[in-house]
Amino acid sequence: MGETLAVAIQGEAGSFSHAAALEALGEGLRLVPCPTFEELFRAVEAGQASRGVVPIENSLAGSVYEAYDALGAHALHVVGETQIRVRHCLVVRPGTTLAAVHRVASHPVALAQCRHFFADHSGLAPIPAYDTAGSVRNLMTDHPVAEGAIGSALAAQLYGAEVLLEQLEDHPENYTRFLIVAREPAPAGEASKTSLVLTLPDVPGSLHKALGVFAGRQVNLSKIESRPIPGRPWEYVFYLDVMGDSRSGVADALAELKASAKDLRVLGAYPARARPS
Repeated sequence: MGETLAVAIQGEAGSFSHAAALEALGEGLRLVPCPTFEELFRAVEAGQASRGVVPIENSLAGSVYEAYDALGAHALHVVGETQIRVRHCLVVRPGTTLAAVHRVASHPVALAQCRHFFADHSGLAPIPAYDTAGSVRNLMTDHPVAEGAIGSALAAQLYGAEVLLEQLEDHPENYTRFLIVAREPAPAGEASKTSLVLTLPDVPGSLHKALGVFAGRQVNLSKIESRPIPGRPWEYVFYLDVMGDSRSGVADALAELKASAKDLRVLGAYPARARPS
């Protein structure tokens, strides 16, 4: 019988990261909850977890900048990705009615994605909290900070709470993309997407030239993100998602790019995942 896969996430059991881990890696896993992204990456580096599941962007809120910074700061490999549909629920203690709810706790991003719900229920006060699932867990303690929480149906199930209302999110097209990180790269021959990070010379046209390496070969970029470099004001590092395998189809493009970039690191080559329905 094989060893249970240990998977690190930022947040608590029942979070959307937990749901993404189940979607990508299956039911038979051991969760390693971490308070911060830094601790998540350290847990994988130290062998406390074999995989880490990292939210990288949301279709409404945009990029998760802490996750990008952690990717650049640590020497882990991206070995996969997954996407989940985010469905926010109003979760309460069993038997609680909507009239009895006055305060609703959740992560600030989740609260922001449910503005229409709070506008339609002016008697409910949003209470910012550390984590969606943590808000549901706190709800079931002896001294909850609120009478309700916004979280996943998975969190309600795990902590013995009750889903009072579903689909609170302002927009139904609410998806979060997650990266799977590990100490070793993904096996060759399975990849259809490559993530990389690079810095460029501070000269006119350097970014245009870098992107032209891919355009000239009809290679599609699905994502580009810039982040400031700590200690070097007004200098930036660029994160790119390239459709293709760095070990085959896009290898020539990366070889040309390496000649002009100040620094270039392939974060990982892995199978791309389609958006779920």
